[in-house]
Amino acid sequence: MSSPLTLQVRDLKVSYNGREVLNRISLPDLHAGELIALAGPNGAGKSTFLKAIAGLVHATGCVRLDGRDCLRWSASERAQHVGFMPQALPEDTRLTVLEATLAALRGNAAGVRRQDEIQALQVIDRLGIGELALRPLFELSGGQRQLAALAQAVVRGSPLVLLDEPVSALDLAHQWQVMNEARRLADEGRIVIVVLHDLTLAAQWANRIAILNERQVHSFGCPAEVISDQLLQEVWCVRARVRFCEQGRPYVLVDGPASQSRVCSTL
Repeated sequence: MSSPLTLQVRDLKVSYNGREVLNRISLPDLHAGELIALAGPNGAGKSTFLKAIAGLVHATGCVRLDGRDCLRWSASERAQHVGFMPQALPEDTRLTVLEATLAALRGNAAGVRRQDEIQALQVIDRLGIGELALRPLFELSGGQRQLAALAQAVVRGSPLVLLDEPVSALDLAHQWQVMNEARRLADEGRIVIVVLHDLTLAAQWANRIAILNERQVHSFGCPAEVISDQLLQEVWCVRARVRFCEQGRPYVLVDGPASQSRVCSTL
């Protein structure tokens, strides 16, 4: 019997033009069936972390999926194993939602099989955007493009799924829909890492949460243990109260800045 899917991240470093963006990021092993939320203030390196794992920026260190070195994968190997959703799709593309999803599935939108179309349409319908399948991406709203980007990220069935702020432009109903899809993917045996700004949403859906701050991992663990008044003051520089709902999940109430000078210095 094969061992469960595992992602290892050790001493991950990324620099842009000589400026360090991630400084020796290490995490406990991540396992199949887990949805990991990645949170932190603006500029903490969350998007860069996902891009490094996806092989979209140069990085050093150790990133291994089932013992295989992700940082050395070819483009085709990466496409096979990693589904990546960026913060936004290009706004000027004339591909339809269906064509873009087929391109993500097969590498191009031409010469696809009927079974490919069925698979792509099933994913599109599951995300609630079936009526948009034949519309060009440039005609869509920001929220609709996010859902189209999610379809492209998950259509291959990759074992590792990376979602960069997938709910930032969505209303409450579509936020639930996206997070429910992310949870479903994890429950099917994938590893799903989601960048979120909403800690309450992270606590509702994630098995564990990683907090990035000042280019490093500040804390990691289950949301109920990690999210605290002290964490919010140290990382986000706010006075806040963490309370727990009847299901034992934390939610956050922000009362104001902990220090106006500190808040301004982080922007």
